[in-house]
Amino acid sequence: MLSAAMTLAGGMALTVMPVPQAKAVSYSEYQQKVANHKNLKAQLAGVNQDLANKIIQLDSLTNDQIPAAKEAASKAQETAQQAQDLADATNERLEAAKKDKADLEEKIKQTGAEYDDAKDSVAEMARNSFHGSDASTVMEVVTNATTTDDFVAQMQSDAAATRSAANAANSAATTLNTSMNRKERLAAIEDQITKLKNQADEQAASAKKASEDAAAKQSSLETLQSQVSSAREELEKQKSSLTTQAAKEAADILSIESQLAAQNTGSSGNISSGSASQQTGGSSGGSSSGSSSRPSSGGSSSSGSSSNSGSSSNSGSSSGSSGASGMNYAVPGNCPEGSKFCYGHNTGNTVGGSAYPSRQCTLWAYIRRSQLKLPVGSYMGNGAEWGAKGRALGYYVNTTPHVGAAMVFRRGQRVTSWYANRLYGHVAVVERVNSDGSLLISEGGTGFATFPAWETVWPNNNEFVHY
Repeated sequence: MLSAAMTLAGGMALTVMPVPQAKAVSYSEYQQKVANHKNLKAQLAGVNQDLANKIIQLDSLTNDQIPAAKEAASKAQETAQQAQDLADATNERLEAAKKDKADLEEKIKQTGAEYDDAKDSVAEMARNSFHGSDASTVMEVVTNATTTDDFVAQMQSDAAATRSAANAANSAATTLNTSMNRKERLAAIEDQITKLKNQADEQAASAKKASEDAAAKQSSLETLQSQVSSAREELEKQKSSLTTQAAKEAADILSIESQLAAQNTGSSGNISSGSASQQTGGSSGGSSSGSSSRPSSGGSSSSGSSSNSGSSSNSGSSSGSSGASGMNYAVPGNCPEGSKFCYGHNTGNTVGGSAYPSRQCTLWAYIRRSQLKLPVGSYMGNGAEWGAKGRALGYYVNTTPHVGAAMVFRRGQRVTSWYANRLYGHVAVVERVNSDGSLLISEGGTGFATFPAWETVWPNNNEFVHY
């Protein structure tokens, strides 16, 4: 133990670096932020200046200050943990050195400070092997010794003694030469204990400071999250005064974003990707523009159904699950988080969202449905397969959109200015049903600059997975 302590002790004092700040944005990221800000201001044209300023302030909190604070808090916590781990390791080495000292002091008490431990170790090896066996013949040939005492004496005067003693010594085999007498070894151990103690004290102080810094960063984050929650509540109260479709859409998107930002575990898309066999559409999608045009052909299956409550005519295909008729469309639902059985059927939620690839549309649909307490499975397949998989599991599936429903896009189907992947299709979540029949959706996909992204689409015989 002392050997390891001596080897590792040198030069290990921790110097905790200042907690890294959130990474600086690149020029392209800066340009994107400027463009987003201009786009938001354009959408708020004609809106009451006080309300517009509140929306812009909430946008800054949600998309700039909160992400930076989350990153800073995360890095500070990581630094604090590393500092504490190193301090703990040094304390372990200190305790090992103390034990070596206690063991050596006990040996001194029993056999004295001048006792030759190295010679005793070699003698013990000889006694264990010198029993008239082939070992005695080997010893005689190698050292010309016929007795144990002769063997030990010759080994002590030979280079082999160094190797044997080094292998047999029970402490300081690397740093402390076994030729040291017990007094010297005891003094060396005490010197190492002093150094380790000073090192442990310094590291404990550094770890304490790092921990305090991490706590301060987390407190700052929580303060910002509280401000976001308050600002969002104020926005919700005044949203009814917004008159333009663009302003309403901007407010709705910001409300969703701020709700996610106010959570301690944001939807960053970093859930383990799990099996890569389930791909997802949307990878060729462009950035969200917040608007779209009505398709040239194909009609909407909805005529402005309410986005908050009420019931649907339940047209289209149905899974036949219980409660299909007169279904309650209220959102959020009442499925407990991670529910495996909800609304009278197996939800297929067996491993959470870990089966879906990072940042893809299927992962976001899983995350968002879970947030809304609506049932969602772990293996719903690629985007285009969610309708069929939903039916197989017992979900209610039809062609009538509603808030919270998973909107299924067929392979190669037009979404807005882009098309769903020709192999995997696409899936999104309905956030609002507009009075003109268009839908505000949230979605994931590697083709989008953000996770999630938002855009307005027109349904075109799409399937919607409810519960």
